[in-house]
Amino acid sequence: MSPHDARPDGPAAPAATAPEPFLSARDLVKEYATRSGRGLRPTVRRFRAVDGVSLDVPTGQTLSIVGESGSGKSTTARIIAHLLDPTSGTFALRGEDMTHAKGAALREFRRQVQVVFQDPASSLNPRHTVEQIISAPLRYQGITTPGGHGRLVRDLLDRVGLNPDHAQRYPAQFSGGQCQRIGIARALAVGPGLIVCDEAVSALDVTVQARVIALLRDLQRERGLSYVFIAHDLAVVRQLSDRVAVMSSGEVVEEGTRDDVFERPQHPYTRSLLDAVPRIDPEWDRRRSAARAAAGLAPGSLGTGAVRTSDGSAA
Repeated sequence: MSPHDARPDGPAAPAATAPEPFLSARDLVKEYATRSGRGLRPTVRRFRAVDGVSLDVPTGQTLSIVGESGSGKSTTARIIAHLLDPTSGTFALRGEDMTHAKGAALREFRRQVQVVFQDPASSLNPRHTVEQIISAPLRYQGITTPGGHGRLVRDLLDRVGLNPDHAQRYPAQFSGGQCQRIGIARALAVGPGLIVCDEAVSALDVTVQARVIALLRDLQRERGLSYVFIAHDLAVVRQLSDRVAVMSSGEVVEEGTRDDVFERPQHPYTRSLLDAVPRIDPEWDRRRSAARAAAGLAPGSLGTGAVRTSDGSAA
């Protein structure tokens, strides 16, 4: 992993206290056995999808994990979400080892750590209504709410920009962006501290992506959420991240603040990823920035306004 050294222009300022990690992982390894050859004695090889990964997820911040397909980022996400057992290594929730958690400890972990998956349609049960989908984690946790689960479901639908009156509809009646909002509402239902977003916006078109990212940012500010954001789109990562870890061949090759990684990349692989991003013509970009400033928009802001459908739901 490449360190990022501070570059003060003047006298050193007092170091800011880093937020305590909500979740930390140390030396994670995930191996798979692969067989090759024929006959009675096939060759068995061990393939390391994750090789010695150590990460901290700061409380109330976003850690993005980036890399090409096959780099190990989604496998790492599934391990720290307790959806996949590591071959070795440990991970802890607020300092408490959860690597082999079972029973009540595992149930509490699942309350604190929720997941939003890549394909919004396939991650929702098509036979269940939206109310059944969003309330499923509440039933699993044995959580009761004033006014019943239906009231909470309606409140959550409203918060993620969907029509509360559609709680009895089915996933097939919603667009991809709306289904992802349902997935976010389901993740919020039990009041987690961390949401793992595994390529959560990659299946959406660009305009819907922007609205879902804006929603995630608003929810983070409101609720103090931590995010682990898995992505290959560096433009999205730059918008959302506080810290960025770059993975290649199962290893974290570079990790640092968003500005360090994007403005001062240290590892050749990181530089190659950034070099592959299409560049905007500088003069066009300057004129666009001036126009946005004149309109009172922050540089690079996505905007939080959602386009509404005829029934009042966000797209």
